[in-house]
Amino acid sequence: MRTILKFAAALGLGLVAFPASAALNVFACEPEWGALAQELGGDKVSAYSATTALQDAHRIEARPSLIARIRTADLLICSGSELEIGWIPLLLTQSGNSKIQLGSPGYFEASQYVAKLEIPKVINRSMGDIHPGGNPHVHTDPRNIAKVAIALEDRLAQLDPGNADTYRSRAKSFLERWQAAIARWEQEAAPLKGVPIVVYHKDFSYFINWAGMREVASLEPKPGIPPTPSHLAELIDQMKSSPAKVIVYSPYNSPQAAEFLSSRAHIPAVMMPFTVGGTDRAKDLFGLFDDTIQRLLGALK
Repeated sequence: MRTILKFAAALGLGLVAFPASAALNVFACEPEWGALAQELGGDKVSAYSATTALQDAHRIEARPSLIARIRTADLLICSGSELEIGWIPLLLTQSGNSKIQLGSPGYFEASQYVAKLEIPKVINRSMGDIHPGGNPHVHTDPRNIAKVAIALEDRLAQLDPGNADTYRSRAKSFLERWQAAIARWEQEAAPLKGVPIVVYHKDFSYFINWAGMREVASLEPKPGIPPTPSHLAELIDQMKSSPAKVIVYSPYNSPQAAEFLSSRAHIPAVMMPFTVGGTDRAKDLFGLFDDTIQRLLGALK
């Protein structure tokens, strides 16, 4: 399955190379933002995603191929909130591209347009990989996608005023379809409300908040710290007195810890798509949430 997903993710990247005919070249840090830009821009936009669902966006190497891509970008779209702090600053420095530098119209951070969760009151090294500005994985709440879409529509029109009518028309169509989908997802996800869940990393916090689920534990002892035998032993004891209903992890996570806890605590472990391209069904933003909800519902049967 992982081999198939790697092939599909690589194929997806190949399909979003910058064609000469596009009015705007978009360099998206993550697949969800590349997919959103393509939804809003259509053939006026060429969106390239620097990462796939099989890569942890916290830990990306600033490869020469990415530097070459970002040099020709008209718009940079990242999650922000320091998710990409380990590689985007270097790419920006090496790019020599003034259009996409911090503070320019070509620089766009999606997390700046939504209310963020898990903003720490105190920060120190002992807490693990903590983001001072809050949890950056904002795309897992479908309502946030709509908010970012509105801001991104304005930015596309600002950068390419000649095609502003196209961006507004496509954004209107997308948001109408998206709101209808949210209404459907709310009904479908109703059985998830109150369900206790174990996560691998805090990358589903916004979805959990939207669906009304309860995060009761994390496979990581601290954010960004891989699971340890002692922590897993503690979780097994915890599940005896306060069991969860499902364990979830992302395509870029090793499944071993989730499967270990699943076998010991007799709780289903489910790989979630997390972003566009994470599973065969999550081919676009709509498929991402369709598959996420259905996988969780299936695990609870």
